[in-house]
Amino acid sequence: MLESSRVKSLAPALGNWATLIPESMNLPKRALSAVQERRLVDHLDEQFLELTRGYKKRSEPTTHLPTLSSYLAAAQKILILVLQIPPIDPSTSLRTALLLRLTNEVLSSIPGYPPDRDALQEVLDWLDDLDQAWVAALQSQVWDPAQAAGVDLVVDASDAAAGMKSSPMSQTERTRLRSLLVGASASLEEWLATTNEEGSTMDLEVLLERMGLQEGFNEMFSNTLRELGALGGLIVDPNGMVGTC
Repeated sequence: MLESSRVKSLAPALGNWATLIPESMNLPKRALSAVQERRLVDHLDEQFLELTRGYKKRSEPTTHLPTLSSYLAAAQKILILVLQIPPIDPSTSLRTALLLRLTNEVLSSIPGYPPDRDALQEVLDWLDDLDQAWVAALQSQVWDPAQAAGVDLVVDASDAAAGMKSSPMSQTERTRLRSLLVGASASLEEWLATTNEEGSTMDLEVLLERMGLQEGFNEMFSNTLRELGALGGLIVDPNGMVGTC
């Protein structure tokens, strides 16, 4: 889970970019400026490059990501930072694009590491974090690190009248996301089936039941897949406020 203490512990590792993580009482009400967006994208491009480089060299002694646990920890830092991008146009599409990029990167890389029983709970936790992240994105929610959850975007009606909006994900983006999650589920099932002491194939349900993880993996991406059928965006409240639906 994206627990509050776990999120806040990442601030030192994010360096100067930790300042982009708002406190609960000061959630973003504006899109990123062009300068902020350019700096953030440059920074994240470097982080993605490091993630990819570490994965490709995972079997080499010089890699900084030799284990699945270390890989997931590095990916988590990117996820937390991407979630801080305000779901306010034109920044909304940037958050979606980066989440799709990270989703594809991580879900295709997890099976590349040797199956490790000790890391299965970490994998499940990370996939649950990703599930929560996508629900927030699909609902056009602001990510609140203090609550470790998405909260509805609420802006003054005057700002909405001036053009402030949060566009829902396009059908193309939704289709791509669904395809990524469905494809990853099949790949992860094959990968999990080889997770035992001998490295040979065994019944997946038996393995997960023995480890107490059956329910968690049965619910993999369930919230996101349910949400993919819903509509998002902004609604104007008669009392003069605007919220997401």
